[in-house]
Amino acid sequence: MNSRVEKKKHKKRKWLFWVGGIILALILVVGVFSIYVWNKLGDTVETMHNPLNRDNDPDRKKELESIFKDTKSVNILLLGVDERDGDKGRSDTMILLSLNPKNNSMKMLSIPRDTYVTIPGKGKDKINHAYAFGDVELSVQTVEENFDLPVHYYARVNMEGFEQGVDAIGGVTITNDTAFSQGGIQFPAGEIQLNGKEALSYIRMRKNDPRGDLGRNERQRAVIMAAINKGASFSSITKVGEILNILGDNVKTNLNMDAMQTLFSDYRGTRKNISSMEISGNGQRINNTWYYVVPDSEFNRITTEIKAHMNEK
Repeated sequence: MNSRVEKKKHKKRKWLFWVGGIILALILVVGVFSIYVWNKLGDTVETMHNPLNRDNDPDRKKELESIFKDTKSVNILLLGVDERDGDKGRSDTMILLSLNPKNNSMKMLSIPRDTYVTIPGKGKDKINHAYAFGDVELSVQTVEENFDLPVHYYARVNMEGFEQGVDAIGGVTITNDTAFSQGGIQFPAGEIQLNGKEALSYIRMRKNDPRGDLGRNERQRAVIMAAINKGASFSSITKVGEILNILGDNVKTNLNMDAMQTLFSDYRGTRKNISSMEISGNGQRINNTWYYVVPDSEFNRITTEIKAHMNEK
C-alpha cells in the first residue's frame, strides 16, 4: 500500500517536473525572443534614423520634445519614392498625416505630385520635383511654405520596399470602386485582396482613371490605411525579423526610438478615426508642361482645416 502511494507521489513529482521544465523553457524562449526583437528593433531604428539638418538646432529639439511631452498634435510627411539606377528618383507619393491624440483622430492629405507650387530657391514647378532638387529637406520645406503648416517628422519609403512590406503582413484587403486592369493585373470592383505586387500596381494606375491623380491618390490612401490597420494588429512573431529587415532597408525617417515609442503608446488611437482630404484644382499646360494648378483659396482652405484639427480637444 505504502509502495503504491510512493509511486503515485513519484509520478506526480515527475509530472510537475516536466510541466515546470516546459513552462521554464517557454519563459526563456519568450525572454530571449523579446531581447532579440528589442535589439533588432533598436538596430533597425538606428539604420532608419536620418535627421534633417534643422533637427540639430537646439530650439528645434525643444519644440519637438514639447510636442510629445504635452501630447500635442503632430504632422508627419510620407514620401513614397521610386528610386532608379543613377537617379535618386521622384517623390511619387506625398501624403501629410496630422495626428491629434486629444480626440484620437487623423487627417490624411494627399498632395498630387504635379501640384504647381513655389519650390524655395527653384521657383515655380511640380511639387514632386522638390525631392529631385533637394531631397527630403527641400520636400519638407516646400510643403511647409506652400501650405503654411508645420511638418514635424517625415518618413521616406522606397516603393519597392512597400511591396515587400505588404507581402510580409500577408497582404491587404480593400474595397475597389471601379474595375480596371493595370500591368496585366485585373482589379474587379468590390472587396479585393492584394499582395505586394498587386498593391503597388493598384496605387500606380492613373492614366485610365477618369479622376486622374485624384483617383490615384484615393487608392493610395485606401491601401495605406489598410496596411496601417493590418500592421497595427499584426501578431505573427515569426515575421517580426523579416518586417524589421524590410523597414531597415527601405525606410528613412527623423523619428528616433523614443519618438516612435511615444507615437505607438500615445498616438495609435488616431488610426481609428481617419478622414481623407483632397486638393481641388485643374490641369493646365504652362510652357508645354502639364501642371495641377491649385487656387490660393484652396491652399487657404486646406491650411485652415488642418490647423483647426490640430487644435481640437
